[in-house]
Amino acid sequence: MTTADPRPLTGEPIALDLLNTRWMREGELVDLFAGAFGLSRVEGLAVWLESAGLAGRFRADASTLVHLMTAREALARAVADPADESARALVDAVLEHGRIRATLTAEGPGERAEFDDPTWGPAWTAARNYLELLASAPGRIHKCASETCVLHFHDTSRNGTRRWCSMSACGNRAKASRHYARTRER
Repeated sequence: MTTADPRPLTGEPIALDLLNTRWMREGELVDLFAGAFGLSRVEGLAVWLESAGLAGRFRADASTLVHLMTAREALARAVADPADESARALVDAVLEHGRIRATLTAEGPGERAEFDDPTWGPAWTAARNYLELLASAPGRIHKCASETCVLHFHDTSRNGTRRWCSMSACGNRAKASRHYARTRER
């Protein structure tokens, strides 16, 4: 039986989805990989691998978790400050653990990821995805505009002006707060 993913925002590109394994709940930082919701650390990893579509490719074990948390910290620093050279070096260090091998498939040219140590697979996949996001739309990687939220998202709105991780959560709270402030002024 698979445990439901308890995170408030899922389905983002894998690099941002990894960042979103930490979120705020009732004013406290919650970490899916730190035993949240009665899950062990490795069970939290298993939930994330399933949610991210990686469960069939990679195992949930202690080594994979350590490498994934290394990647999460590297990505968090790189997203927070893209000009931070040390953050870029941390992402590069994760990327050193895998490579893309060109292949020829029945459909034509293809690619296959290879790892010297498969426990680096999810971490490398997330770091590689971050490079893809930077190559395609670097200005569309955003942190939620709520001061009390730590979630990140890839803005796929037509004009690129999405501000909230979720309109039903942070966006709604911001609107309600503005409405309350306006009514108090009257």
